[in-house]
Amino acid sequence: MSKSIYTLKAKDLRGKDVNLKDYAGKVVMVVNIASKCGLTPQLEGLEKIYEKYRPQGFEILAFPSNQFAGQEPLEGEAINEFCSINYGASFKIMEKTEVKGSGAHPVFKFLSNKSENGKVNLAPMWNFQKYIIDKNGMVRDYFLPVTTPESDKVTGTIEKLLAE
Repeated sequence: MSKSIYTLKAKDLRGKDVNLKDYAGKVVMVVNIASKCGLTPQLEGLEKIYEKYRPQGFEILAFPSNQFAGQEPLEGEAINEFCSINYGASFKIMEKTEVKGSGAHPVFKFLSNKSENGKVNLAPMWNFQKYIIDKNGMVRDYFLPVTTPESDKVTGTIEKLLAE
C-alpha cells in the first residue's frame, strides 16, 4: 500500500514548518527549482498555471536545490526575492534542500521511490522536474524538466485531477 505525501513535513524559506496534510483536498505540484538554470524562465509558466488553477484548488510547492551544476547559489530570502521580482512567483517556496541521493529531503525520497508512492521511481534528473499529487496526497504523474508548466500534458493532468 502506497503512502500519502500528507504524512510528511517540510520547511518554507523562512524556516517555518509546513505540514503537507494542510494541502489535503488540493492538487499539488512539487517542483525543484534553481535561479541560475537555463530552465529558470519556467518560473513564469509556473506562476501562470498557479494563477489559473489556484481558485480551483491547485497549489505549487517549489523546492530550491543546488544539486545540479551549482545552479542555485542564492540562500533564504534572496531566493524568494529573485523568484518574485523576476518572475512574479507567488506560490510557496520551500527551504533550499537536496532533492536526490542519500541526503535527499524526505519529500523527494517519497516522490522518487515507487515502493513508497506507488507510482514513480525517478529522482529529479535536473532542475524543474515536476511531480503531480492528487487531492488524496497520492503521486499521480511526473514531468521531466524540459516539459514546460503550460504544456498540454501538464495542464491536462492538472485539469483532470481537479475534476476528480
